[in-house]
Formats: sequence, structure tokens, C-alpha cells
Amino acid sequence: MTDFRETLDYQTFGRAMRELAQTIADDGYEPDLILSIARGGVFVAGGLAYALDCKNLHLVNVEFYTGVGTTLEFPVMLAPVPQEVDFTDKKVLIADDVADTGKTLQLVHDFCLSHVAEVRSAVLYEKTQSLVKCEYVWKRTDGWINFPWSTEPPVVRRGDQVLDA
Repeated sequence: MTDFRETLDYQTFGRAMRELAQTIADDGYEPDLILSIARGGVFVAGGLAYALDCKNLHLVNVEFYTGVGTTLEFPVMLAPVPQEVDFTDKKVLIADDVADTGKTLQLVHDFCLSHVAEVRSAVLYEKTQSLVKCEYVWKRTDGWINFPWSTEPPVVRRGDQVLDA
């Protein structure tokens, strides 16, 4: 990982979603459903679903990152795992925010592969070391990405905040 950091704000995210969706549309790919990899992929999947007029959205939770630059040995699908019957003979677009190592995308891609008519992947960012080369990428980078939904700490109830003395 380099010391360089990409920063994506919400305004640029909106533009990125339209550009990514246009690339998919220009390619002629019309997914029957969009499969979001939670959590970062939820934002991407929602944006693509509206832009591509695809109302069939599914979500899969995969645990892999445990912190900045730290991961489990292998990604793990968390319950509830999507039902394979929901994907049978469908054209599936997997959506995520970043293809970093590619291990998460590979897990989800392999899960879909034997059940679907076709599977493709769309991400905002793809890194050169990714095992998976996505069909649709908004931008390539090798820096750490500061996403607008993950740069701020979680909110807490105001009455529970501990103030510095």
C-alpha cells in the first residue's frame, strides 16, 4: 500500500456513479439483478440500480477487512447467505466500492458462477494487485481510498459522548 490517499466526496461519488453506469449501458449489459457486497458496495449498488433502472437488488455480507490494511486470511460470507435459486439463469452485476486484493470479489463471483447466466463486476476503484479484473471500473489507483461513508467515526448518542477534560 502506498502513502497516497484518494479522497472521494459525495459530489464526486454522484458523478462517478453516472459515469460508471453509462459505461455499463454503453457496453450493452443489462443486468437482471445487482448483487451488492456490503458494506461499501451498498452505495455503489444503489446508485447503479437507479441509473440502470434495475429494481432487483440483493446483498451479501462478506467479512475480510479488520482495519486499515489488515485482513482476515480469507474472506468469509456472513449469514444470511443469498439463496442460489434467486440467481438461477440471471445476468448478475456484482457491485462493490473497491477491488483491492480482489479476494472478496473472487469469493462472490465464484459463488454466483455456477448458477447464473452471466456475471460481471463493477467497482468505483480497482487496484493493480487485484486478483479480479472487473469489467467496469470508474478509476484505477494504488492508494488508500477515503470514502465519504467510512472516513468519519460512527455516531454515538450525544448523552454517551465522553468529552476531553
